[in-house]
Amino acid sequence: MSQPKSSLFYTFFLIPLLMLSQNRLRDHGVEIGVLQPGTFNAITDVPGVQVGHTTHNESENIRTGVTAILPHSGNIFQEKVPAAIYVGNGFGKLAGYTQVKELGNLETPIVLTNTLNVSTAMNAVIGYTLEQKGNENVRSVNAVVGETNDGYLNDIRGRHVIEADVIQAISSATSGTVPEGNVGAGTGTICFGFKGGIGTSSRVLPKKSGGYTVGVLVQSNFGGVLQVAGVEVGKKLGHYSESFKYSPDGSCMMVVLTDAPLDSRNLERLAKRAMLGLSRTGGIASNGSGDYVIAVSTAEECRIPYESENPIQTVPTLRNEAMTPLFLATIEATEEAILNSLFAGETTVGRDGHKIEALPKEKVLEMLKEAGKMD
Repeated sequence: MSQPKSSLFYTFFLIPLLMLSQNRLRDHGVEIGVLQPGTFNAITDVPGVQVGHTTHNESENIRTGVTAILPHSGNIFQEKVPAAIYVGNGFGKLAGYTQVKELGNLETPIVLTNTLNVSTAMNAVIGYTLEQKGNENVRSVNAVVGETNDGYLNDIRGRHVIEADVIQAISSATSGTVPEGNVGAGTGTICFGFKGGIGTSSRVLPKKSGGYTVGVLVQSNFGGVLQVAGVEVGKKLGHYSESFKYSPDGSCMMVVLTDAPLDSRNLERLAKRAMLGLSRTGGIASNGSGDYVIAVSTAEECRIPYESENPIQTVPTLRNEAMTPLFLATIEATEEAILNSLFAGETTVGRDGHKIEALPKEKVLEMLKEAGKMD
């Protein structure tokens, strides 16, 4: 089944225009943390990483999509990468978790979509992997697919994501600037009661700490009491009460990639720190929130061949003592990625006329200015 023309138009024509016009938090002189971002301040600052989106923004009720993250451009099944997954709160449907936990590696692109299209995305990722050259004899594929529930703005029961959308997101994945906000898997998501979506950020360590890059991409769809650069924005906006003025439930998918040579054990330690970044934005990992972190090392020297005549695998890995700068980089990049998703989010009307306003950026920036958070 082919992708609807309206979705293709949005993906290839409108998204680049939105990307060029959107302002990110750092564009306003607000710097999160002390480490410096990479060239694009995106997960694609990690060498070889690519991101692709397919967006459905159609009729009055369809606000959904797919986001794909590729750790490298080769055959990922044949050249697996070290990986770990950390569960902050498990109210979610993250496919592929147990094999990553057991074996410590990733063998497919990472795909994000909505809750009821996880199985569709799995089928697509499996098909994509089986059809790659060199995989003719493969009999098992562990597709890693994450989700958040976009059912308030999107006709989620219609399950409008099809396998072709997933393949499109994977095949169109590129390096460089990453569109944020109302795109891909973030098209219909809500964050702190405002329009959330896709957000990304990166940090580059000083040379004395290895010079490694950490990149984070989030699909923000969760709640709490919003804080920006330590300023209690949600409280000042009156966007909070004892019972909340909106549902704090939801989910946040966080993908952390780095070119540092890490094994799965230290990748899990790294993944845990992404939850600290979420908490710095005011997220509370509520009862109904599925908060998952997928962490991957893209270091070429750490890749794991599918087949090898040598039963012993020898790969370099950072010592525990070298992890602290990477922890800080992950916390900062996760915090800024979430805030970027909010700054890029645009007011959206969706299913049954439901409307979610964009973050009132001018008010927020005024609060930050008064607090001395802007250059």
